[in-house]
Amino acid sequence: MNKVKIEILGLSSSQSQTTGSFALVLGEVEGERRLPIIIGMFEAQAIALEIEKITPNRPMTHDLFKSFAHGFGYEITEVIISDLKEGVFFAKIVCTDGIKTIEVDSRPSDAIAIGIRFDVPFYAYESVLSEAGIILTDEEELLEEEKEEPLIATKKGDRLQDFSLDKLNEMLEEALNGEDYERAAKIRDEINKRS
Repeated sequence: MNKVKIEILGLSSSQSQTTGSFALVLGEVEGERRLPIIIGMFEAQAIALEIEKITPNRPMTHDLFKSFAHGFGYEITEVIISDLKEGVFFAKIVCTDGIKTIEVDSRPSDAIAIGIRFDVPFYAYESVLSEAGIILTDEEELLEEEKEEPLIATKKGDRLQDFSLDKLNEMLEEALNGEDYERAAKIRDEINKRS
């Protein structure tokens, strides 16, 4: 099957009826089609943490998968969004031990969360992009950007820009110790703005 290279374009709160769901938007590297996939909150958090390079105090499930694979001499070579059946996306994680290669069935959200930890390329079969890919006009893109809510938000009442750098570092440590990774990411972003 013909594979098309894709990349992560965005991750935001979903406008769907499912509470706690997020939209993972993938897009062609050399094209205009986008592939929006609705994913759960925990998978969205796992993807966001790795994109933001935030290390949790304890390994999350996808980090555990990476440690397990390395422990047994396996590497991930690529992730493929492989199918779409009745509105549900399917993915494959392509693994190798250097001798044999196997494909492991996965939900796309887990496959992407694992793939970014191994820094592998992402692909979608042309048949999936043909069926579910969308092309936004410039006007639609602007409207989408305006209505997207950020994945990571601070607690109400906090204006991070009002805190000193020392206080922000203290708050970051507290958020990490409390495993509040969404808040930690927001605080870290504010610290990075000042560097």
